Amino acid sequence: MRALVDRIGPLSLDDRRQGRPADPYGALLRAIVGQQLSTKAARSIYERLLELFGGRTPEPAELLAADPDEVRAAGLSRAKVAYLRDLAARVEDGRLPVDRLAEQDDAAVAAELVAVKGLGQWTADMFLIFHLGRPDVLAVGDLGIRRAVERSYGLDSLPDAGELERLAEPWRPQRTLASLYLWRSLDAEP
Repeated sequence: MRALVDRIGPLSLDDRRQGRPADPYGALLRAIVGQQLSTKAARSIYERLLELFGGRTPEPAELLAADPDEVRAAGLSRAKVAYLRDLAARVEDGRLPVDRLAEQDDAAVAAELVAVKGLGQWTADMFLIFHLGRPDVLAVGDLGIRRAVERSYGLDSLPDAGELERLAEPWRPQRTLASLYLWRSLDAEP
């Protein structure tokens, strides 16, 4: 890890947050839109979704009141529209207390988020890292982190979750920062 830090230099979490919604509901909505898509495609679809609501993140009640086919026309699959609607319904009725997530520990936040259709542990980890700015999150399911560890540590194959946890133990309590360096190491490769 020290070699990566020395090679890459100082990093900022704020740089990775650019272009992401500042409110928790908006961040989760954006995360669902972007799942399984390239950054460029996700940005384009997200912008079209916002256009349906006057260029802003729709309130949960507005999203629930919108015609699902019109929402799909922004470039979303039926499944993603269903996920967005489940998120909106949970925020609207209070089952997902987005304004109180920052007060909860990492495990409690993850449990709240994975209860929403379409949100899994990876999305919960990204929310903890990029939205809540938690310092000690290791997204063991992230292919980029696994690939960067494989290359940086000269492994013969991608590490599984257990091996990644063992390798990352010395990075505590700054595993988020270590993850940023690992991601950047992939950006810096030819």
